[in-house]
Amino acid sequence: MKIEEKLAQDVILCIQSLYGQEVPASMVQLQKTKKEFEGHLTLVVFPFLKISRKKPEQTAQEIGEYLQQNTNVVSKFNVIKGFLNLTIDSAAWIELLNGIHSNENYGIQQADENSPLVMIEYSSPNTNKPLHLGHVRNNLLGVSLANIVAANGNKVVKTNIVNDRGIHICKSMLAWLKWGNGETPESSGKKGDHLIGDYYVAFDKHFRAEVKELQAKYMAEGMEEEAAKTLAEKNSPLMQEAHDMLVKWEQGDPEIRGLWSTMNEWVYAGFDETYKALGVTFDKIYYESNTYLEGKDKVQEGLDKGFFYRKEDNSVWADLTAEGLDHKLLLRGDGTSVYMTQDIGTAKLRFQDYPINKMIYVVGNEQNYHFQVLSILLDKLGFEWGKDLVHFSYGMVELPNGKMKSREGTVVDADDLVEKMVSDAKQMSADKINKLTNITEEEANEIARVVGLGALKYFILKVDPRKNMLFNPEESIDFNGNTGPFIQYTYARIRSVLRKAAEAGLTIPEAIASHVELSEKEESLIQMLSDFASTVRAAGADYSPSTIANYCYDLTKEFNQFYHDYSILREEDEQKKIFRLVLSANVAKIIRLGMGLLGIEVPERM
Repeated sequence: MKIEEKLAQDVILCIQSLYGQEVPASMVQLQKTKKEFEGHLTLVVFPFLKISRKKPEQTAQEIGEYLQQNTNVVSKFNVIKGFLNLTIDSAAWIELLNGIHSNENYGIQQADENSPLVMIEYSSPNTNKPLHLGHVRNNLLGVSLANIVAANGNKVVKTNIVNDRGIHICKSMLAWLKWGNGETPESSGKKGDHLIGDYYVAFDKHFRAEVKELQAKYMAEGMEEEAAKTLAEKNSPLMQEAHDMLVKWEQGDPEIRGLWSTMNEWVYAGFDETYKALGVTFDKIYYESNTYLEGKDKVQEGLDKGFFYRKEDNSVWADLTAEGLDHKLLLRGDGTSVYMTQDIGTAKLRFQDYPINKMIYVVGNEQNYHFQVLSILLDKLGFEWGKDLVHFSYGMVELPNGKMKSREGTVVDADDLVEKMVSDAKQMSADKINKLTNITEEEANEIARVVGLGALKYFILKVDPRKNMLFNPEESIDFNGNTGPFIQYTYARIRSVLRKAAEAGLTIPEAIASHVELSEKEESLIQMLSDFASTVRAAGADYSPSTIANYCYDLTKEFNQFYHDYSILREEDEQKKIFRLVLSANVAKIIRLGMGLLGIEVPERM
């Protein structure tokens, strides 16, 4: 039991004993004591004044005296106006540490057969280009969110919807047919997603040249510049060919479908390599080419039930003015679907596959309105979780030199980014790695991989997901400050201390004797360790990986101050030495668990 829980029970008994009245647990307000005052926990006395019928100072004094005399938790207290600052007895801290020490997965709740099932969608790539930095943030948020939701006792299904159809796919296909000369991933030595991405960029390059030429022609005929550009884009033969290809795809043309299938397989093989490098996995992958027809069926169902309406041009719409929104297009006049149709169809298939209690979509904040509409439509169509779906809306990743543009080939490629982070980690940690004894090149490379990816993941996940962020690779890989390598290095340092202790014949006991005298720094560390459970709960309630990330940093910073001020292996008092080893081992354990929730590995040596 946490000290706060035990103390809250004691306060309830205290009020009953002193003033003869039972109070609910919600009335007991305990908070961490402010640093400028002595004590660990502060009780807010004001809620009890109507019961005590005394001034705040006198009420606090009476409660403090009772707790000091009648519990084994409070060793002393002080009163500041209506606040009772309580100093917790060392034995209570040690009892708390023993509880943490005995639980290998402290703070993590396991799901059981009755737990809610939460489905989390993330990644959602297009098959016309490789994954880039924006996808990296999406995937890292999705994985960490899935881990955190699972750590709060939920069953979790991790899912992906691949946007594998549409005009953007046809652009890459057409460019490959025109200028590819039969090039394949094998013949070029390129990953499949990179190869297809190159042809998407090539299409845009030729399209712009074509538009520029047509625009000049129309302007020479006396047309205004903007009107000439609009007409040139509309009349582009290249774009018309891409549209014709899309129509053939929709009609099931075997040649177009065959090429589409082949090129998509190249892309999926490339995606799989990137996902593996990032540590990203899915339980189920859906494809838009399979879900859009299901969506059209559900739209027809909504039309039959009077939820939607058809315009004269044959397009189908939803009237959402009663919900304070506008009219939303669901099917175009020619019968083709839009993104909303696909999302409805995907929801239908998912609901058939799993008994979903809650659905979380990890999608950028430019889609806020889309998910507001989707929630209403799914609710109208009878999906139990529709009304309460969660759009985990996150901000964009920006670079020091501006935004990314896929068509122009100016994105930060995910594969290049991972390779650079690992390379930089190897270079920056070379002096540390070289000091390690009996290290092989294979182990050195593995440390560089763990540190480089840890730097990337932590830098992205420590930021409040709702905010836009500026990604700076050099800043992320620093071994000092609020970075992944700083936390990883501290973990490796503790593991080194524990190995040296084992070599000296010291064993970690199952429990520590309760009469060890503790310093304030040691008590503070135990208090921080106990906070991990509530931090995991808070991160789950707020869908906030950054809460876990910043907790790990604060714990690491606190331990490093302790490590600087107190000896562990050189401590002469044997009981204090054993206590500090147990304390250090549990700091390492919580760092490993916390970073694990973020999808970040921690190295045993560094």
